Amino acid sequence: MKVVGLGAGGHARVMIEILAANRDVEIVGLLGVADEVGRTVMGLNVLGGDQMLPNLVASGVSGAFIGVGSVADSSLRRLLYQRVMKQKLTLIPVVHPSAIVSPSARLGAGPVVMAGVIVNAGADVGANVILNTGAIVEHDVRIGDHCHIAPGACIGGEVTIGAGTHVGIGAVIRQGLRIGSGVVIGAGAVVVDDVSDGATVAGVPARPLARSS
Repeated sequence: MKVVGLGAGGHARVMIEILAANRDVEIVGLLGVADEVGRTVMGLNVLGGDQMLPNLVASGVSGAFIGVGSVADSSLRRLLYQRVMKQKLTLIPVVHPSAIVSPSARLGAGPVVMAGVIVNAGADVGANVILNTGAIVEHDVRIGDHCHIAPGACIGGEVTIGAGTHVGIGAVIRQGLRIGSGVVIGAGAVVVDDVSDGATVAGVPARPLARSS
């Protein structure tokens, strides 16, 4: 399958290395912002911007991966996802060979599962989700679309996480909690209570942070 990567930064480089072992995938190039066009990333040319997608589809490209990460705002990944879907491209899975994914877990469209990730029995991961290096997703966890579970984060069993939420590096979420949509959980936070939609929490134990005016 011929595929194109959307994004040309550090996150894209990690994904390209993972895909290098997949002989069924031929990466024809990357799409990026204006100042990246013409550059080479991991031996791949940055061909142009996202407006090239229709032409690439016409030339035989049938798959894509989203090589753009997210922290507090998942809107760019959502937008790129929508553009890929509009072109009827297959959003390919990018799963590191060292990751452990239970056969009873479900991964949605275009999962990014980095090195050392563990996804346990009955977990349900939505579309366009990043499970970053060393993250642990315990049994029966539900993760909404467009979330980013950062390196080393640990999510206890039966946790529910809404769409577009960011779980920071090394954060821990106690089992059975409900985390809303659009939430930001700070690095190293220990979450012991439910978190409402749109909240930002940090600390040990995690507490809501005041929003700037």
